[in-house]
Amino acid sequence: MKAIVQDNYGGPERLRFEDVDIPVPGRGEVLIRVRAASLNAYDWHVMRGDPYLMRAAMGLARPGRRIRGRDVAGEIADVGPDVTDFNKGDEVFADPSHAQGAFAEYVCVPQRFVAPKPANLTFAESATLPLAAGTALVCLRDSGLTSGQRILINGASGGVGTFAVQLAKAIGAEVTAVCSSRNTDLVAGLGADHVIDYTTGDFIKTPRRYDVLLDLVGNRRLRDLLGLLTPTGTLVLSGGGVSTGGSLIGPMPLFVRGKMLAPFLRGRRLIAPTPDPSRETLDELRHLTETGQVIPAIDRTFPLADAAAAIRYLETDHARAKVVLTV
Repeated sequence: MKAIVQDNYGGPERLRFEDVDIPVPGRGEVLIRVRAASLNAYDWHVMRGDPYLMRAAMGLARPGRRIRGRDVAGEIADVGPDVTDFNKGDEVFADPSHAQGAFAEYVCVPQRFVAPKPANLTFAESATLPLAAGTALVCLRDSGLTSGQRILINGASGGVGTFAVQLAKAIGAEVTAVCSSRNTDLVAGLGADHVIDYTTGDFIKTPRRYDVLLDLVGNRRLRDLLGLLTPTGTLVLSGGGVSTGGSLIGPMPLFVRGKMLAPFLRGRRLIAPTPDPSRETLDELRHLTETGQVIPAIDRTFPLADAAAAIRYLETDHARAKVVLTV
């Protein structure tokens, strides 16, 4: 099969489109014929081994897994022993985060990280869901956001942000989205009640106070973010966006300071959820899309062979919504 392989950390030039062996599903695994795979900032960070501290888990000298990719949608091509939930030909979407990468023509995934594809979505749309929409779902769930409350989303036009806007509206919240001028129409179209263009105004200076603030960028001081909360509000930290690379610990200081500060907030909360892939999350995302509460927003699609160009496009930090590889 063809796959995007990488043997050394570095930029997109390290990615090669090569022939590799088709994986064989093990016990409890399914083999998925990939039709689409989406990109995430996670893929960029793993490709570069950035921040460097992450290499302790990814591989010190080189990536532990040669093939990149977290999110996938396709068809079951084969099943391993003890697989009871799927059959050949089933259309599915999955998060192979603990298995082989998804930027390939085939990928093996444990069946517990696989779910039936939403009936109303294409393969490309379904592939956008697992990591980005799953992260947004867990962040909002852990925040305790309820109908009628106010939420501000910093980084609303990115992969996680576009899903967070829609999920918050599905809950019944009043949504303020922060993005650049080129993306204001996008987030407004997704349901945001208020849009702040950070190129012309500073959202930190808004007089409004919020029950939940979801920060997906990591570019502001904790003190400023906490100052936008109501006395019982919750600050949610998730990710740090796409950086310029070459950092030792990346956005970790923000999370460490947040953890240290959390016990002393006197009514307010600060959380940093770590979403784990699961069948339950995928099933909930399928329900939300099939009922029309969430519609994936795709910026651009690239053929699998052009994965290096796709990641280079994502690296510019100008990509909005989701970028997808098609196979």
